[in-house]
Amino acid sequence: MVAMEPSSASSETPERKGGKASPGTTTPGTATPGKAAPGKAAPGRASRAKGTRARAARVPSTRKRAAPKQGGDRGEEATGPGAPTGSRADGSHDESTGSVTGGVRYRGRGRNLALYSRAFQRNFEHWPLATRGVAALLRHPEPVLALLGAREPVERDGRVLNRNTQAMLELVRRFDVAGQGQSVDGETPDLPTRRRQLRLGARIAMPTRTDVHVSGRVVPGGGGSPPIPVRVYRQFGTGVGIGDPGRERPPAIVYFHGGGWVVGDLDTHDGTCRLLAAASRCLVVSVDYRLAPEHPFPAAVDDCLTAYAWVHANSEELGFAPGQVGVMGDSAGGNLAAVVAQQTRDGSTAVPPPVAQGLVYPAVDAMLSGESLLSMGDGFSLTLPDIERFRGEYLPDPADWEDPRASPLLAGDLAGVAPALVVTAGFDPLRDDGARYAEALRRDGVAVEYRCYQDQIHGFLGMGILPDSLGLATEVCDAMGRLVRRSAGRDVPARD
Repeated sequence: MVAMEPSSASSETPERKGGKASPGTTTPGTATPGKAAPGKAAPGRASRAKGTRARAARVPSTRKRAAPKQGGDRGEEATGPGAPTGSRADGSHDESTGSVTGGVRYRGRGRNLALYSRAFQRNFEHWPLATRGVAALLRHPEPVLALLGAREPVERDGRVLNRNTQAMLELVRRFDVAGQGQSVDGETPDLPTRRRQLRLGARIAMPTRTDVHVSGRVVPGGGGSPPIPVRVYRQFGTGVGIGDPGRERPPAIVYFHGGGWVVGDLDTHDGTCRLLAAASRCLVVSVDYRLAPEHPFPAAVDDCLTAYAWVHANSEELGFAPGQVGVMGDSAGGNLAAVVAQQTRDGSTAVPPPVAQGLVYPAVDAMLSGESLLSMGDGFSLTLPDIERFRGEYLPDPADWEDPRASPLLAGDLAGVAPALVVTAGFDPLRDDGARYAEALRRDGVAVEYRCYQDQIHGFLGMGILPDSLGLATEVCDAMGRLVRRSAGRDVPARD
């Protein structure tokens, strides 16, 4: 429920300020150096060939790569730059990551080469000095782990923890470099301290995308509730030309941040939402819903439903395609995204249901019955005591634990909810929550794409200082954009 996420400023006002790449190989269809032809080359041919070879050397390969030597046994196969981990070219997934209902025709090689090329993407990122320093340190985990006396790999339940992630966790334990509030004596900091530390840590966790326009808005609260701050993200070049019927507008994604319904805000997830807007090519609206314990359940649900309805009603002003709205969230935000999808599915409200839902390591069972809560409930950033404490602050009345608005997994029949992307992490106590919810959706006829990144921990979506986590976060955001477009009946640029 707590994720290390990006931050840029205080969250008290509605409107706020917004490694070296791996060497590539040649791309299929790109000219490559060949054997020299006999005789003298025609004038200009040698220089053109030299330029072609230079360009080819800078382009990441789309050929099948070998599985990484470190980072855990994910049982996954990569078939191109940014290919979904465990994906095959026809859109199917192997059983280590779940299954996909319906394949996608892959094309659009140029976009994917750019999207997953670190050399290219760094042109659109700002790395604060602290972020750059920590990222450089964690790119070389072996010396860090050796210095901290933690050379041995971490294995649990047949999984091997990513070595970069292991190094980060060791640094957090020793020095609290991520601001997670882990005190030396084991005592939990008070609530204001926890919120402040998460914001400070989030500033280190993610680079800031600079090719995204960010603006703050205020949504009128429902039923006499206070106004709801939101933040709107739009990659430059999308969602413009309002009033021009000939210009295609992007879909929208309403994003609900994680943090156990207790911590987290627009700032802690600013970097993640910037990345989502850039990788998905959707307009993103991040919602600053009310937090517990000041505002316990169902205040967060009410705010999310109100903000979702407002986005639907303001497509012209915001500049996205009318009716094409998805919902997405991580951890507690994944819970809220699932609830919004359920509450709007049957036409009982005036608000249309979302076209798709993205649930990243969602908390969907307040009864806390998943086995991974015990097997992964200590040592991996989010702990079982954390989860129990957040539940007590958000759901102080145990009678609410079985309410589907608190526990979407207990809703019974899930037929008719939006197609879903469900993402979990192998070393996450909430792993089984997401897996069981994906299975429940599939059982009731909902199209589901389920991915479990076996060597990752809770919060990896906002851990851009780790190279693997940043790549996987980009992959998740790209997959969400594809799902929204596919579910809305739009053309989907797909991978070669």
